[in-house]
Amino acid sequence: MNKYDFIIVGGGLYGATAARILTDRGLRCLVLEKRGLVGGNIRDKWQEGINVHLYGAHIFHTSDEEVWRFVGRFAEFNSYVHTVRTRFGDRLYDMPINLSTFHEVYGIESSDDIDAVLAEEHRREYYAEPRNLEEKGVNLIGRRLYDLLIKGYTEKQWGCDARKLPADIITRIPVRRNADNRYFSDTYQGIPKEGYYKMTERMLDGIEVRTGVDFLREREHWMDMGRKVIFTGMIDELMDYNLGELPYRSLRFETESIARSDYQGQAVVNEAARNIDFTRTIEHKHFMAGNMPTTETTIITREYPQQWRRGMEAYYPVRTEESERMYNEYVRMAQKKYPQIILGGRLGLFRYLDMDDTIAAAMKSV
Repeated sequence: MNKYDFIIVGGGLYGATAARILTDRGLRCLVLEKRGLVGGNIRDKWQEGINVHLYGAHIFHTSDEEVWRFVGRFAEFNSYVHTVRTRFGDRLYDMPINLSTFHEVYGIESSDDIDAVLAEEHRREYYAEPRNLEEKGVNLIGRRLYDLLIKGYTEKQWGCDARKLPADIITRIPVRRNADNRYFSDTYQGIPKEGYYKMTERMLDGIEVRTGVDFLREREHWMDMGRKVIFTGMIDELMDYNLGELPYRSLRFETESIARSDYQGQAVVNEAARNIDFTRTIEHKHFMAGNMPTTETTIITREYPQQWRRGMEAYYPVRTEESERMYNEYVRMAQKKYPQIILGGRLGLFRYLDMDDTIAAAMKSV
């Protein structure tokens, strides 16, 4: 006899969303979280009056009314609008690439001049059928801007030649013909005033949660406890790596408190040069729009991408044709062995999902 309607493996955003929706329908849910606290990789922590994003910058943005109404039940959002600068050498450039970026590099003054710049770039190099990220990037912005601002950062982030990455990854990077430097142009944008951890706690209010539980150590026991199981972990680990390891990227974070009221003037600065090991510096107090503390200290975090190995946290699935084939075969194996399982989240679906995409996917799956 199943004690629960759903066992939900993972107390991150996908698991918390699914648990809330199912519980609101009157179904019995148990959330199992391997870490000591819920929140997954969006968890944050208050330090010295500053809300620190523990696992990288997380900015909530969406144009989906249903998703926005859902998160609004659990958090009041501030008015933060995400902007990014990218450093190469001793200069900073607007990111996303916009008219100001073209002006910095080519000296043009009008958006009408962008067509002429790109036409000249494409005369030198253009791909009728782009097969990978690099070819798609060159088509979008030309070789000069691509090499300057995209190539080095991307190859550090993913740990491989950009020509081996799928073309659709770069479509997440907007390119604008005006001077709009907002990274996201969604209708709604902001960060929970009390933080993502508090938001996740509210999502799970009244739901049974057990932390410090490694589902995979006793998977048969937990499988028997639920009519259905939502699994947000790594599918290759679930299947004991029978086909080998799927490729992932991990991250190392170096966080420090600095005796300055301001370090870099904004929340995120990317590092595009390959000779700099980290990909970006985050200054957390700038996320606190409308309520930024006036302390004489600030907290920064540098992100260092790493090759994932067993025992490390997997942050990004690396999608290639080969890894897609392996993932799909793992899905077939999992559905045959565990017919009650539902895969979800960035790792379970082997997809790079933004937070609104994660919530929408959870809504659709249940």
